[in-house]
Amino acid sequence: MNENLSVRADSDAAGLDDVPEQANPTVAHAVRSAEAADPPGARADLVRLRADRVRLGYRGRTISDELSVQIPDGTFTVIIGPNACGKSTLLRALARLLAPEAGSVLLDGKAIGSYPAKEVARRVGLLPQTSTAPDGIRVADLVARGRYPHQTLLRQWSQADEDAVTAAMAATGVTDLSARSVDELSGGQRQRVWIAMVLAQETPIVLLDEPTTYLDIAHQIQLLDLCRTLNRDSGRTVVAVLHDLNHAFRYADHLIAMRDGRVVAAGAPREIVTAELVREVFALGCRIIDDPETGAPLVIPLAENAAGLH
Repeated sequence: MNENLSVRADSDAAGLDDVPEQANPTVAHAVRSAEAADPPGARADLVRLRADRVRLGYRGRTISDELSVQIPDGTFTVIIGPNACGKSTLLRALARLLAPEAGSVLLDGKAIGSYPAKEVARRVGLLPQTSTAPDGIRVADLVARGRYPHQTLLRQWSQADEDAVTAAMAATGVTDLSARSVDELSGGQRQRVWIAMVLAQETPIVLLDEPTTYLDIAHQIQLLDLCRTLNRDSGRTVVAVLHDLNHAFRYADHLIAMRDGRVVAAGAPREIVTAELVREVFALGCRIIDDPETGAPLVIPLAENAAGLH
């Protein structure tokens, strides 16, 4: 086992620091619908993941202070906000990649830092903004590394692992790429492979930091539809950072709007989204109308924005 291989940036949160150099590359043809089970001791009425009055920052620079966030169980939660407002920093803290300077992040009622890395990785999966794959690794092998948190000395690679990898690749449309090197893929293809690895991890909580990056519009919608299906059909809690407001409002059950390291508003999009909120968070003048397809709020930027807000 090679402990120096990095499967992705900051892979400790998923317990992937010491991923074996050769995960089983065999991919079975049977596809199953993967359902994530609650860990022992989890209660349906417990907010499984939350930040409680945390101070977050880097090298002495504070990004957020006294920040409290609750992720409702079984929802598709979307975090929005302008660049550098603390969205990704919050997600890193929720995934145990960034330790709070004050306050605490709680997972199933306990400080997330008190769990072994592999245990966190069996409960929380993360797709960070940037991911780095070992040179020359094949698609199937990279997706298979999502199964590492489930491996132990007594439980090695099994049919369940192969089925999880197969299902994840099928769901993200990368099955035909399984034998290719990740280095050969386009940015959009690589993004889908990374998402497949997170899905193969089969965690009840999935954190996605700008998952639609590099994807064309068709694949963006396909991915967001997949996230909604994971949420509704298998009960997974999905949390995504998105920049497209109309995508966020259409797909989110629960919305968290941030600015300057703080939460400005949180709740169901139809209950909290107003032109005033968009102006406060993004300094953007707009009209809010009903999406003719879904009835969700739809943002129409004002033409005058180019010349200044009115």
